[in-house]
Amino acid sequence: MTALPTDKPQLLLVDDDITFCSVLKPALEKRNFQVAVANDVTTAIELAEQTEPEYAVIDLRIGFESGLEMVKKLISLDSNTQIVMLTGFASIATAVEAIKLGAIHYLTKPANVDEIISALYKNEGDASVAINDNPLSVKRLEWEHLQKVLMQHDGNISAAARALNMHRRTLQRKLEKRPVKE
Repeated sequence: MTALPTDKPQLLLVDDDITFCSVLKPALEKRNFQVAVANDVTTAIELAEQTEPEYAVIDLRIGFESGLEMVKKLISLDSNTQIVMLTGFASIATAVEAIKLGAIHYLTKPANVDEIISALYKNEGDASVAINDNPLSVKRLEWEHLQKVLMQHDGNISAAARALNMHRRTLQRKLEKRPVKE
C-alpha cells in the first residue's frame, strides 16, 4: 500500500540539539506541518533536495557549521521557502545576514512553537516594535563587534582573529560564550 499525498505543508527543521528537535517536531506536526528533521548541514541539504520544503526553521549554529549557509542553500533551491533563523547566539550581524540571505524572521532561543509558527507566517516588518531606550552594554558591544568581524571574514575564525589583532584561541573562547543579556 502506498502512502497518500498529504495536504500538510512541508517544513524542514535543522538543529543539532536532538532533544530540542524531538520536542519541536511533534508540536509542529500537531499544528498541521509535515516535518523533516536534520541535525547536521549535510543531511539537511539532502532532505531539502528531496522534500522541497515550503517552510524551514534553521538554527544559526549547527555543530561547528553555520546555519547561514543552510539559508543560502534553501533559497537557491526555492526562493519562496519561508525560513526562520533560530539561535541562542543572537547578534545584530547574524540577524542582518540571515535576512539578507533570505530568512523572513530571526528568533532568539528559547522560542516556543507558537512564536515560531507566527514568525513563519509573518511576511512583513512591524513598524510598531519598541525601541530600546538604553544603549548596549560594553560587553554586548564587544559581542556584536566580534560577530560583525567574523561575518566580514565569512565565518573564518583565524582570519577574524588576525583582523582583530587577537589570538585565535582567545577569539574562539569569546565566541563560545553566550551573548550578554541586555
